[in-house]
Amino acid sequence: MRLSPAEAETTRMDPVQKLREAITSGVFTPNERLIEHQLVDFLATNRTKVRTTLARLEQEGLVVIEPNRGARVRLVSDVEALEITQARGVLEGLVARQAAENINDDGRSSLRNIIGEMEALLDGGDVLGYSAGASRLHAEIQRLSGHTTATRLLENLDSQIIRFQYRTVLMTGRAAKALQEHKEIVEVICSGDGEKAEQIMRAHLEGVQLALKTTIEKTRS
Repeated sequence: MRLSPAEAETTRMDPVQKLREAITSGVFTPNERLIEHQLVDFLATNRTKVRTTLARLEQEGLVVIEPNRGARVRLVSDVEALEITQARGVLEGLVARQAAENINDDGRSSLRNIIGEMEALLDGGDVLGYSAGASRLHAEIQRLSGHTTATRLLENLDSQIIRFQYRTVLMTGRAAKALQEHKEIVEVICSGDGEKAEQIMRAHLEGVQLALKTTIEKTRS
């Protein structure tokens, strides 16, 4: 696999981040073999750093390294995807509570700006753009929470489940409903009510779990 000069330049500095993004964005698909000499070109680095990168992503649950067979992208099963969404509900609720308790004027402005961007994207029919905006919103809530352990755990879980998230948001009507849920989450966080922020964030993730379960069942039928 060869990159254009512009693509090579963007991958030069951080091979772990670049390979992580390539996996979560679908450049490399579940169960696809990750060949060392190809990754040397793709990441514009050397074999030692490729091996270090693969080991790091194995720890994050994105890669499987098998003796005498090399590395491949880990396939997340439907059951595991549902379990991850359940775990996210608990952690996302925690960071929503912390964000509400820590919120200031800059934080309120940041959250409301992201919501405005999400609404504009959805109004323009850009559902995947909206989904990326939702990811930015959750990341900002995590940042505002100041809870580094929960944030680290969520980053690992989100990387593993990203392909399921896109399937869920493409459900007819789900994005519009999720936008209203996100608006409510933002306003409660901005009000400083930590208990309610945790409750509605967990309710939101329960809705995501139900939507994911529905999409999984449809693909099986």
